[in-house]
Amino acid sequence: MSQPFFSPPFDAQPVTKPGDQLLVPDYPIIPFIEGDGIGRDIWRAARRVMDAAVEVAYGKQRKLGWMEVLAGEKANQLMQAWLPLETLEAFKTYKIGIKGPLTTPVGGGMRSLNVTLRKELDLFVCQRPVRYYQGVPSPVKNPQDVDMVVFRENTEDIYTGIEFQSGSEENERFLTLLKEHFPAEYAKIRFPGSSSVGIKPISKEGSQRLVRAAIRWALENQRRRVTLAHKGNIMKFTEGSFRAWGYDLAESEFGGRVYTQRAWEQTRKQAGEEAANAEMQRALSDGKLYVNDMIADIVFEATITRPRDFDVIATMNLNGDYLSDGLAAQVGGVGIAPGANINYDSGVAVFEATHGTAPLFADKDMANPCSLLLSGEMMLRYLGWREAAGLVVKGIEGALTAKTVTFDFERLMDGAVRLSTSEFATAIIQHMR
Repeated sequence: MSQPFFSPPFDAQPVTKPGDQLLVPDYPIIPFIEGDGIGRDIWRAARRVMDAAVEVAYGKQRKLGWMEVLAGEKANQLMQAWLPLETLEAFKTYKIGIKGPLTTPVGGGMRSLNVTLRKELDLFVCQRPVRYYQGVPSPVKNPQDVDMVVFRENTEDIYTGIEFQSGSEENERFLTLLKEHFPAEYAKIRFPGSSSVGIKPISKEGSQRLVRAAIRWALENQRRRVTLAHKGNIMKFTEGSFRAWGYDLAESEFGGRVYTQRAWEQTRKQAGEEAANAEMQRALSDGKLYVNDMIADIVFEATITRPRDFDVIATMNLNGDYLSDGLAAQVGGVGIAPGANINYDSGVAVFEATHGTAPLFADKDMANPCSLLLSGEMMLRYLGWREAAGLVVKGIEGALTAKTVTFDFERLMDGAVRLSTSEFATAIIQHMR
């Protein structure tokens, strides 16, 4: 691994995964990317809070072994690469990491550093918990009803980046291939002469490992429902297959612990709706997890009008992108929305702020660090350090309830006190103690 950029702290040890469980030392090496723009400000604040939470929870018994790795503008300046191979290797080696927001190069190169990181590390789950914190300004009447976790597939769908630009030689070759071999499909293109074309791959393997992760997480965390969100009524062989493969996985691998909407539909056809309802009631009374599905556009409407009907949502890449940010808006916006990119098979997980770099506010010590900090809370929980994770939440809730907040919330709250990013971190730590 390249030196001097990446040097783990003395005596710190890597997190490992020799079997099904992570082995976490008391002083784990944690690679971090501070991020571009406001990433520098929010990282300093988030690191202070996480270190304080660990100290309050465990004294000197445990400590986070921070090791900076590079990506984005800083990496390009120092290593002439937007995402150095050494950074990818560090996350693979040490399993658990955290990152701030990153700039995407404009005018060429990678489509997105975030997408590239997820693909290269095969972080197939984008996990986005969305819940309300008392006192946060919200555009909806009952934000306290929102408590959901989105499991978004991270590696397929249109984010594979397979597309051809209108007028390019590649596009013409692809359209010619389509016209010659699939004339009926070619005929569906309204204006082929000026159309750019993209391809949307959805696989059985990718769909089922995402649904497996969502169901396992729901069972381990005593959740009551997993909803498969899809647009299978229109895209029958991609999103429709996601739905079918999800049900197949649920029933074959978790049959004794789940009850599916598909099973209910089959019983209704064979024995009538009354028998199906009775069967479902028995299953849910026995504590089984309910797995259902819903058309994606209806999910958008229903999560606003009846959010209590939702718990864990498993969906594909683009749906999950829209949905997770839309849900975040109900509880205060992406500034307070955490996220994680996880491969539950290898154990590699990169926790991240879910917002952009906001360069206009960079280096002004004014940005809200909650998205990154709550992602750190997810990281602590993933490490098994639940006491420290709970202290982070306690500190944030205390600062929000006291109306001591950063400018984005202060301007929307009556009687609030505006704090800088670093002052807000101090307030969180005080409430934590």
